[in-house]
Amino acid sequence: MNHRRLAQDYEAHPHHSEAMIHPAMINLVTRRITTETTPTRRGL
Repeated sequence: MNHRRLAQDYEAHPHHSEAMIHPAMINLVTRRITTETTPTRRGL
C-alpha cells in the first residue's frame, strides 16, 4: 500500500485528512496516465 496514512483516519481534523488525499490522488492519476500498459493474455 503506497499511502498507508490514508488507510485509517488518524487525523483529528477533517481538513488534515483532505490535505493528505489531494497529493495521493495527484500521484495516483499521474502514475496511471504515464505508465504504459502491457497487453494481457486473457482469453487465450
